[in-house]
Amino acid sequence: MTAPIPTFLIVRDPVTGRSIIPLAPGESVTLGRAPTNRVQLHDEQASRFHAEIRDAAAGWSIRDLDSRNGTLVDGERVAAERQLAPGDVVTIGRVEIVICDGVPPVDSTGDVAAVGGTAEAGISPELQAWQASITHRRAKGRLLEDIRESAGTAPRVGRAAAELCRLAFALGRAADVRSVAKLALESALQGAGAVRGMVLLPEQIADRSDAELERVAAMPEEWPASAIPQGVITAVLGTDEAVLACTAAPAGGRVAGISAPVRSSGRPVGVLHVEVEAGLREATPDDLEFVMAVCDALGLAIDNLAARQALSSRLARSADENEQLRRRLGEESRMVGSSASLQTIIGQIERVAATKATVLIRGESGVGKELVARAIHDASGRRNAPFVCLNCAALTETLLESELFGHEKGAFTGATERKAGKFEAAHKGTLFLDEIGEMSLAIQAKFLRVLEGHPFERVGGSTRVQVDVRVVAATNRNLEEAVSAGEFRRDLYFRLKVVEILVPPLRKRPEDIEMLANHFLQRFAAEAGHRLGGFTPAAMAAMRAYHWPGNIRELRNCVERAVVLSQEEWIDAPELALSHLASAGDTGPLPAGREAPFAPISLDEMERKHVLATLEAVGGNKTKAAAILGIERSTLDRKMARWAAK
Repeated sequence: MTAPIPTFLIVRDPVTGRSIIPLAPGESVTLGRAPTNRVQLHDEQASRFHAEIRDAAAGWSIRDLDSRNGTLVDGERVAAERQLAPGDVVTIGRVEIVICDGVPPVDSTGDVAAVGGTAEAGISPELQAWQASITHRRAKGRLLEDIRESAGTAPRVGRAAAELCRLAFALGRAADVRSVAKLALESALQGAGAVRGMVLLPEQIADRSDAELERVAAMPEEWPASAIPQGVITAVLGTDEAVLACTAAPAGGRVAGISAPVRSSGRPVGVLHVEVEAGLREATPDDLEFVMAVCDALGLAIDNLAARQALSSRLARSADENEQLRRRLGEESRMVGSSASLQTIIGQIERVAATKATVLIRGESGVGKELVARAIHDASGRRNAPFVCLNCAALTETLLESELFGHEKGAFTGATERKAGKFEAAHKGTLFLDEIGEMSLAIQAKFLRVLEGHPFERVGGSTRVQVDVRVVAATNRNLEEAVSAGEFRRDLYFRLKVVEILVPPLRKRPEDIEMLANHFLQRFAAEAGHRLGGFTPAAMAAMRAYHWPGNIRELRNCVERAVVLSQEEWIDAPELALSHLASAGDTGPLPAGREAPFAPISLDEMERKHVLATLEAVGGNKTKAAAILGIERSTLDRKMARWAAK
């Protein structure tokens, strides 16, 4: 006759850990919180007598004993007696019981691991005594939730509310974890009538692992952590429940201990434990509720401290990054040179920066008009407000209006949300509009009203928006000719030309070429990590003799290209790769052998011939021609269309 296969239970209890219960044929095993159960469960969701596992005729089965929260087998609620099979998992609250058959696992000594008559086997007598002394458990405090209803009828609740209110203000002023822990402990001792207590927290609150707790606050200060009953910390952290237990005092009488979890980000990370001496007063569930409320306030204060420290660190990093960016921007926007014309411009900037006057900056493409505009902003009282740039030639009329004034959701196809325009973005600051001469007449009218201080409406909207913005405009176009041709509003021209700053081309201030070249050399060499001695005399002579049709932008690009491609310590003339393109506004001396008598023509005709000659040289490629001319492709298209209409 074959011997029956033995069956056993593996109990996983958050408080007591893992234990093994062997099952004998014909016996019945009860599960519940009461100590008289064969398997005692340490979970508030478990009833005193929760369920029963018994050996029926068809094998082992389980039935629920009308428990409050029910019994689950493999995730399904047990409605009637249910047969169990090896591998089934019975869940009661946080406790899991696995049905197994075969020989129970053994430890290194050959004994069955953690086997006993009850699930308490392997637990010290002191821990069993403390668990048996627990009179009340709470997973969630209700004092703060019910305080409005109960404060009017229970004076003690009113005092608790006042104490918690005082604690909240005190915690808000505390600067570190030890300070908030001490304040919380003082409040818990006062409210619960306790004589001693301590707060245990991990060294790093953010550590969610089983980090060792340390005593961060204690009263009296010399009270050791070893004085807390064995198993309190494990039980409170394992079940996330607060407990009230009455144990025998060494000198006689009873001591009530209240232990509650301190939660950070919703998870228990520490324990607040206080003790009430016998004979002074009787600890009640209300004391348990109050200590839990203190722990909730403490946990929130710890989270706020962590958030404050993280924010402070981010702000410090951001401040460092902003300072670095500010220094880098200042280096990039620094006006370099010693020529008389540059000093004149700097003097104009200093005088106009302190005013609210609109400034019109004129000069060829690449001379640094945006640099002048930024210098005006940085020297003005608006320096801490935004500096916003917009190139009017880079956008179509519809998009330019949206960029300037913003649009409402649904104003046009693709407007999926409301967008603030450049005027709103530059509120209290400076708006720099480059290529102002390319703005269409329709937008010029709306732009003029805003310049005169009138509010505007976003595209597709009806809400009036009022802004305080200083406008600095720039152009390389002859606005006087545009006004005469009816392409630019006369009133807008005079409104923009309150203060005019003329930036001369680089060929008109050759004394600045060496300083600018060395400035760009140091900057790009540092960025590329190259060690360069500088320019050879031949390279410097070539740069001084060159007419620089692309102005400072071309010089910058030539130096950057030479730094990137240079394989020697010194940059020579061939590495600069200077072009043979004539300047847009001043062609300079003709090469030898090509002298011709002077034939007076208009600037517009000269520009047309030059643009057409450039197009012919690049095979009609407008994109390449626009890049060589230093203008936008859209600007070239408009010029071609204007000339074709004549």
